[in-house]
Amino acid sequence: MPEIYNHKTAEEKWQGKWEREGFHKTASGSGGKPFYILEMFPYPSGRIHMGHVRNYTIGDVIARYKRARGFDVLHPIGWDAFGLPAENAAIQNGVSPAEWTKTNIAQMSAQLKKLGFSYDWSREIATCDPSYYKWEQWLFVRMLEKGLAYRKKTFVNWDPKDKTVLANEQVIDGKGWRSGAPVERREIEQWFLRISDYADELLDGLGSLERWPDSVKTMQSNWIGRSAGVEMEFEIEGAKPVRVFTTRPDTVMGVSCVVVAPEHPVAAAAALRDEKVAAFVREAGSLPATEAGMESAEKKGVALGVSARHPVSGEDIPVWTANFVLMSYGSGAVMCVPAHDRRDFDFAVKYGIAVRQVVFPPEGDFDISSGAYTGEGVLKNSGPFDGLSSAGAFERVADFLKSEGRGGRATNYRLRDWGISRQRYWGAPVPVIHCAGCGAVPVPDEDLPVCLPEDVKFSPGEIPSLASLESFVSAPCPRCGADARRDTDTMDTFVESSWYFLRYVSPDFEEGMFDREEARRWLPVNQYVGGVEHAILHLLYSRFFVRAMRDLGLCDFDEPFSALLTQGMVTKDGAKMSKSLGNTVDPDEMIEKYGADAVRLFILFAAPAEKSLDWNEKGIEGMSRFLRRLWNHTQKSLTYYLQDDRYRDELMELIKKYGSTQEFTLNSKVNETIEKVTEDIENFHFNTAIAAMMELVNDMGRFSLTGDMFVDVGDERISTNTFCLYSAILKTVQMLSPMAPHFAEEVWEMLGNKKSVSLEEWPKWDSSLIGSETVEVVFQVNGKTRAQAQMEVGASDELLEIAAKNNDRVKKHIEGKEIKKVIVVSGKLVNIVV
Repeated sequence: MPEIYNHKTAEEKWQGKWEREGFHKTASGSGGKPFYILEMFPYPSGRIHMGHVRNYTIGDVIARYKRARGFDVLHPIGWDAFGLPAENAAIQNGVSPAEWTKTNIAQMSAQLKKLGFSYDWSREIATCDPSYYKWEQWLFVRMLEKGLAYRKKTFVNWDPKDKTVLANEQVIDGKGWRSGAPVERREIEQWFLRISDYADELLDGLGSLERWPDSVKTMQSNWIGRSAGVEMEFEIEGAKPVRVFTTRPDTVMGVSCVVVAPEHPVAAAAALRDEKVAAFVREAGSLPATEAGMESAEKKGVALGVSARHPVSGEDIPVWTANFVLMSYGSGAVMCVPAHDRRDFDFAVKYGIAVRQVVFPPEGDFDISSGAYTGEGVLKNSGPFDGLSSAGAFERVADFLKSEGRGGRATNYRLRDWGISRQRYWGAPVPVIHCAGCGAVPVPDEDLPVCLPEDVKFSPGEIPSLASLESFVSAPCPRCGADARRDTDTMDTFVESSWYFLRYVSPDFEEGMFDREEARRWLPVNQYVGGVEHAILHLLYSRFFVRAMRDLGLCDFDEPFSALLTQGMVTKDGAKMSKSLGNTVDPDEMIEKYGADAVRLFILFAAPAEKSLDWNEKGIEGMSRFLRRLWNHTQKSLTYYLQDDRYRDELMELIKKYGSTQEFTLNSKVNETIEKVTEDIENFHFNTAIAAMMELVNDMGRFSLTGDMFVDVGDERISTNTFCLYSAILKTVQMLSPMAPHFAEEVWEMLGNKKSVSLEEWPKWDSSLIGSETVEVVFQVNGKTRAQAQMEVGASDELLEIAAKNNDRVKKHIEGKEIKKVIVVSGKLVNIVV
């Protein structure tokens, strides 16, 4: 055995062996229980970063551990390959997105393999491959047929830098989630998926996700935003009635005006009559079409010169338009109650709109001049509802509106349908052909996939789109054969990631999106690992897709991921690692310097999995020293190891029965550590699992190999002392294997094992050896105390006698002498008479 562990040699050796012999291919038909472990697949940006390393190391530990526990494990990898970064890189560098993406995939694959991740590479997918997005297009056609997909003209979030539409979820603080550019509001025709049809089910289903973080479930719940309230109708002369939803019907008699969105038909009609209104509508069009954008903007409005009739009092109240009302939310209209809403109060004060207090605190008056009273209380100035509590008024107002045919109880949702149209090139084409006579016609199944043309020439600074490619756009109508035009939108890249986990179960399946039998075996995913930043986008969309596919008869489960672990980010000096801050750390450099296993151990040890991890190179050095210590202990134990595996269990039983105190203590510590590490990995407490193994290795360093006892096992004469250390190292290497697989393989082989440690069963522990109480026993020779030792309570007299005779200090006084008799006082004393 080499004196120094060479990580470069060992990692190259074992990675090659794993790949050649197919160690990590998914088991089938072995009889093991299936376990699907999946990490969120990466975007092929060109280089992996420490966030990737953390995410995928966690997943790999789980995969390797579950294999050792006897599970058939599915652990695949692939690439979320469409999207703007590839297209933007192509624009900057004059290369095709396909070429850029393929080059990056090859580079990142090599980096992942350097870290020893146990992926089944035979199942690798890339979402830009036509064999993948063919089935996405096929599913879109099924959704279109069922009414889950539709097209309409609507106001959308427009990213002026990336020149494409963004879903509401992709607008962060009023800016594009990738470009960071302020988002504008534009009216455009685009495709939608009816995720809102599943609002109740998506919300209620969160209750069944017991192994999801509460924070993620809360974010999804808030985004869906189900609220119970009352809907009421305000009649407007010369226009359709405006319907308004409110969760505070107790304030209905305090309505001072109705406010509509700048895009509302009432505002549009007023803009034709009044240039002041028209100018305001044009100005409002530059604001983001999101709640966040509305809230951050200065609140502005203009009166439309028309009145609405109050649904209870019959009073005429003015109609305004304002930049804080969104056409995409509800009916695009709200009732303005300045006395009981802070935003409405500020708006009313700014424009001189009446403030009417109708709800008062139970304990008395409230000075409304100082601001809105937003609490509940008792109604006054409310006509037929005077004297009611806020809760009582809810029911009475709802009943009155229903009886008058002007409204009633209603449930509203914050969640809106998912706009999936993107006006960029690098994405999956929408499989629709537009015909002047037949309308929007889905592409027939036999003509799928609608392939993205990859012979596009990219020039620096130019942003291509499918609309500019006449060879792609021109197509005959599938129904009538007339000249028609293909849809030129591509799908949001979150469509690809909403079902990729299904394709992994049968990536080469050609008869459908996936093999139904394989899906039944593996899904839902047993353990999903990824960042909390995907709580609303990817995770919510995936839950919707599975339900939609279920209703299309494609699968028979409701949730995609049974359990979710959201790992913390990797920071440096407290700041998130990013190229813009210049604080990134190249994983390849760390692997070259310290080895993949030291990097893996540090990323697991430095912080609990769900917490942020602050980068510290000294931590990797510490992990490297830990591995060297265990390597050195292994060298000591190699003075003897058992060639015949049959005798290991027999020898351990002899050590348990007759071993010395230090042998018993180390053996007890090994069993205690196995239990601890097992429990910690099950609960994703990787940092404390590593700490337990480090503590065990430290105990090995204090283990003395002097004063051996020899016993006969089979045809061999064995040193129990040396074997005890050897056995402890065997168990430690097995426990370490999921986390530091190359090192574990190398040591396991050095210890004389023929089979790979990755193919071994997980070590078992003996509960009877854990936490046993000990008592101090005195060892005497001819009545004089020569030593003391800690022995297990209840140890047999025979064991006490053997321990005394094998004690180093006692041996000095009995060697070469005849032992006349041995006196044992159970649990207290051994006196050897010579």
